[in-house]
Amino acid sequence: MGMSTGAGGGGSGRRRGRGGRRRAPISEINVTPMVDVMLVLLIIFMVAAPMLTVGVPINLPETQAKAINSETQPITISVDQAGTIFLNDTQIPVDEVVAKLQAIASAGYEERIFVRGDQSADYGTVMKVMARISAAGFRNIGLVTEQEQNA
Repeated sequence: MGMSTGAGGGGSGRRRGRGGRRRAPISEINVTPMVDVMLVLLIIFMVAAPMLTVGVPINLPETQAKAINSETQPITISVDQAGTIFLNDTQIPVDEVVAKLQAIASAGYEERIFVRGDQSADYGTVMKVMARISAAGFRNIGLVTEQEQNA
């Protein structure tokens, strides 16, 4: 008759006086900000890692070719503006290119080799390097360029 059990009955759930129970502090660690930071760092390292593979500064020509996806790291031969040849980061003479490639090619003649030629490098020097690599029996040779920027 006089007692109600509905939502509006008494208001004891909302009002707490001085004698009411206090809430205990939450002792759980909130990992959401840490996960956010880790995902941002992961993306940064995924973008930056390919740029750190070869340390020879070369001004690559731009093309509209698509990027090649690969599981393994290719061997990189670079020809800088002065015509100096580098195997990964090590400077080598043109006569030693084939011997060094054969020594480090883990997949034999099926090893992927990328040739990076500076935009201002002598075309003949880049072609001489590619011809020696091809004549030695390597078949997976590619030229590295930068993606063309549409302004």
